[in-house]
Amino acid sequence: MKKILLIATGGTIACKVKETGLAPELDGDELLSYLDDLSDICTVECVQMFNLDSTNMTYANWAEIARTIKNKYNDYDGFVITHGTDTMAYAAAALSYMVQNSRKPIVFTGSQKSIYMRDNDARNNLTNALIYASSDNAYGVTLVFDNKVIIGTRAKKVRSKSYNAFTSVNYPEIARIIDKKVIQYINKNYAPDEVRFFFDFNTNVIDLKLIPGLSKRELYFALKNYDAVVIEGFGVGGLPAYLQEDYPEFEGKTVVITTQVQYEGSDLDIYQVGKAIKEKYGILESYDMTIESLVSKLMWIRGMTSDKEEIKKLLYAPVYSDILR
Repeated sequence: MKKILLIATGGTIACKVKETGLAPELDGDELLSYLDDLSDICTVECVQMFNLDSTNMTYANWAEIARTIKNKYNDYDGFVITHGTDTMAYAAAALSYMVQNSRKPIVFTGSQKSIYMRDNDARNNLTNALIYASSDNAYGVTLVFDNKVIIGTRAKKVRSKSYNAFTSVNYPEIARIIDKKVIQYINKNYAPDEVRFFFDFNTNVIDLKLIPGLSKRELYFALKNYDAVVIEGFGVGGLPAYLQEDYPEFEGKTVVITTQVQYEGSDLDIYQVGKAIKEKYGILESYDMTIESLVSKLMWIRGMTSDKEEIKKLLYAPVYSDILR
């Protein structure tokens, strides 16, 4: 019998209809009241941390969740976090760097329709999240949605309304839950290291998405004002030639080029527009990382160091299978 802590933060799963639109109001105990009996699988205790639309969630909120997990880590066998779907992929990525090498499962879930509504996906998702958090094979930070189990560093929301809202990018789903049974596809063999917690994220990071004809002004502003700049390029990545002219080098800045294409990742060595700037300025690239993980990882890294070589080393060192190269 596993003991699970349910951390409720709001989101659609906890919404009720108001005159001004859907807004989260239900607490964790109310969410559990809508589920079938799971007493043969786990016991669940609740803590209500927020009641926020996930659009309003920030890295400060996610750090509070991580601190709660740290304080309660020895008291529970697993953790389930109910969260709004719009920023859930960012949340799962953030927790993947805030809580590293966790042998205990930290499971995010939510829904596209409120558990308060008659027809919804919320009951299935929350039930599955609790089942997975109680599994002997569960580990680390994951996202459970529409019967899928996705590793936290690989999750991305790809549909705004449908129940199959999330996909796993450049990495397989690690498990499925079918008829309340966990079918585990990938098992993780952990090193004997203890779980580690990190809270000092440097959030002075910006994501700049290239569009054809983007002026130098936006790039220069980002490089001047932020400690780390992610540039979402086209295809396998690169900078247009006109943006490479008089490219400003700012001491202590970190620049990483990624791709706007969802699958298969970047490769700056293929085309001149990528190879030239990588070689000349030592710009880093994301390879197959998701944008959610890349941004979160840079915040984690820049919270620890500004040393160029150390940043490169940490960026390319896998955390929860966030990068394969």
